[in-house]
Parts: sequence; structure tokens; C-alpha cells
Amino acid sequence: MNEQELLSIADDELVLGWRDSEWTGIAPVLEEDVALSSIAQNEIGHARALYTLIAKDPDALALDRRPEEYRSSALVELRFVPDWARTIARRYLYEHADAIRIGRLAESDDKAVAGLAAKIQREEAYHLMHADMWAERLRDEPRFRAALDELLPYALGLLEAADRPALLAATGLENVAPIERGRHDDSWPQLWEEMTMVRRSEPAGVAW
Repeated sequence: MNEQELLSIADDELVLGWRDSEWTGIAPVLEEDVALSSIAQNEIGHARALYTLIAKDPDALALDRRPEEYRSSALVELRFVPDWARTIARRYLYEHADAIRIGRLAESDDKAVAGLAAKIQREEAYHLMHADMWAERLRDEPRFRAALDELLPYALGLLEAADRPALLAATGLENVAPIERGRHDDSWPQLWEEMTMVRRSEPAGVAW
């Protein structure tokens, strides 16, 4: 993968980590409050590690760009609180798509990229297990099925065309036209404001 593709994955991880963190304190049960908070921290940690491969200053890359400069998918930008069914549908689709693309990174000829991908895979295995557990629990819930249909096009857009059949096979869903990465969700500017507020509140060059 080239630098722009790595940046896309990093941006997805960062933004999804922020979106998942919005459930802290309000998840349906205490166990899920802890689980999603932990997953959110992991996603943001993965984003930082990927940014570090791309830039000498990962914090600047993560937080100093304008909203239109991010390569995140609308899938991760969508705000679903308090809709648990849509949140789990996104997690399920995202984790299966992410497993495919991180697997590609693990095959990279670049040892730094492949090594980081292998580390991420070990942590993401638990994310995928969590998503699959909830998908099984909700599989007969009409709202969950509707959310899968709504979000599958976005999930397919996370992947290169050659990798999309693998996502369909992993999830058992039927092919649809993908919504390609490139257009941000309307809620993204507000999330960007929240993400970068502290960073922007201090003069450039401050040591964090």
C-alpha cells in the first residue's frame, strides 16, 4: 500500500475511535461501556502507530489538518448514538473489512509496515470477536438487518475492488454497489471541531 492508503486506514481508525468513545457512560450495559471504551482506545492507538509510519510528527498529522484534508470514510464519521443496532452493524462490517486490509499490510515488503500490521492484527482479533458476538445476538433483529443493508455499501468502499468479495463471503451478505471513499458525512465538521479543540486552543509548537 502507498502512503495515501496508509493514511486512509489511519484516519478511519482515529475517527472510529472517537465515535465509539461517545458510548462511554451510556452503553446498554456496564460490560459494553467498558468494552467499547477499550476498543476506542485501541483504534486511536492504531491510528497513531500508522501516522508514525507516515510522518515525523504523528500528532500534527492527526490533528492539524483541515476537515477536508482527512481521508476517513463516511462509514466511520456517522454518529449513531443512541442507536445501538446501527453501531453494532458498523462495528461488524468495519471489523471484517479492516481484517482484510490489515491482512494485506501484513504481507507488505516493508518490514516496518508488516511488523506493525502483525501487532495490530493481534489486538483487532478481539474487536472482531466482540463484533461477531453481538452480530449473532442481533441477527434476527429487524433494525440490525436494516442497518447492515444501509451500511454495507460504505463498508465495501473501504476496500479495493479485488478485496470486496472477501468481505461479502465473511459476512454472508449479497453484493451491492459500493459507496466509494471521498465524500464526508455532514456530521464530520462538528466531530473534527471536537477532536481538535484542545490542540487548536494552544499556540503552534506547544509541547504536549
